[in-house]
Amino acid sequence: MNTLTAPLRESSTKREILLLLKKLGSTTIQEMSEHLGVTGMAVRKHVHALKKDNYIQSSTIRQHIGRPTYIYSLTDLAEQLFPTQYDVLSLELMEEINHMFGELFVDELFKRRRKRLEQKYQLAMTGQNFEEKIVTLAKIQDNAGYMTSLVKIHDDKYSLEEGNCPIFQVASRYRQACQCELAMFESLLDSRVERKECIADGGTKCSFTFENI
Repeated sequence: MNTLTAPLRESSTKREILLLLKKLGSTTIQEMSEHLGVTGMAVRKHVHALKKDNYIQSSTIRQHIGRPTYIYSLTDLAEQLFPTQYDVLSLELMEEINHMFGELFVDELFKRRRKRLEQKYQLAMTGQNFEEKIVTLAKIQDNAGYMTSLVKIHDDKYSLEEGNCPIFQVASRYRQACQCELAMFESLLDSRVERKECIADGGTKCSFTFENI
């Protein structure tokens, strides 16, 4: 079943607003209120939160008389949260590879992907200490669409949250993707990494703790 990824499952009203904007393209607070059957004040509250998180953008239409009208639409970031045919195609290709060559071949594909990503990340982390590496990791993951949030617990321990999973469809079927990500983090940071929550397991985010050892 096609579903929105984790950040948009937290509030049914937010989800309905995003689905409506996806369908209509752009609209006003009043029109959203009428479509959803909730008050304009409630819609405005959720729209403000979604705009703050960069899911919604606004434009102004100035009238000859009266106040300007504000039109709301999805940002490119929000568009990425909706499953596309690319997701379906990727999953179908993985299924075909699994059928033709078996599970061991699929395992090898994920290991190769991990190695390629790890080499790329290592270049960006050259000469960095533990804290700098974690900050770099968070930035790279964020740029890749994972919507990261990094919190320092103390000097040798950090918490990293990924609010989105760009490979959700594949990761839900092939857990090697999540296993390789965890192993890559451990190797890159040479630290103890613990996964607290996982979107592919039904969580609202992927959450990790990193502890320097």
